[in-house]
Amino acid sequence: MEYDTGDRHAAESTRRAALSLATEADHPEVAGWAHEMRAWFALTTGDYRGVISAAQAGSEVAGQHGVAVQLAGQEAKAWARLGDRRQVEVALDRGRRLLEGMPHPENLANHFVVDPAKFDFYSMDCYRLVGEDKLARTLAEEVLRAGTDFDGTERSPMRNSEARVTLGVTAARDGDLEQALIMGDRALQGDRQSVPSLIMTSRELAAEVRRRYSTEPSAQEYLSRLATLGEQTPGFLPPA
Repeated sequence: MEYDTGDRHAAESTRRAALSLATEADHPEVAGWAHEMRAWFALTTGDYRGVISAAQAGSEVAGQHGVAVQLAGQEAKAWARLGDRRQVEVALDRGRRLLEGMPHPENLANHFVVDPAKFDFYSMDCYRLVGEDKLARTLAEEVLRAGTDFDGTERSPMRNSEARVTLGVTAARDGDLEQALIMGDRALQGDRQSVPSLIMTSRELAAEVRRRYSTEPSAQEYLSRLATLGEQTPGFLPPA
């Protein structure tokens, strides 16, 4: 919560305290989550080698706990941003095998569990980045389906936002600027947001929009709104 609301220093202090307590208590699951937090912080600040280092350190202590699946997912995300498709598949396959051997979580609202829908979310992110648009789009639609109740209430608003960014990216690549901007705008709406995460993924849509539609007024307006969001979150300004 500290990191998602922009208090990076407090978040790192809390993470270090959790890792220290876990080490003293010989608690591999909490230790694994402490490493996973370091991987997450590194991912949203663009330190992809740091993500891999943290994920691998966490995997060494996490054993067969659910956090090991999330660590594999974070590692896959980093490899995707480094452009190494083979390592992406290696990490995703490891995560899938671990997940298949675990019972389905009883409480999906618990942040510290990993279920198949959450792993679809990680895979979606990776396939968007490596250019597998059909797979990324299919997974984004599944993320939205799983994250929305029958009455339209969103159970997973942050996952849904990133799924909409993915649909925006694939639409932009398909030449549909209007749909890309609709999805991009919808991703920026909502009361519950992990701003670092949202900016990290939205700047990928921004890069596609800038590359393909830089002279379009509607594209320029979207890029301006995204830049304003970055300015309001110190340390997370999207690149120009």
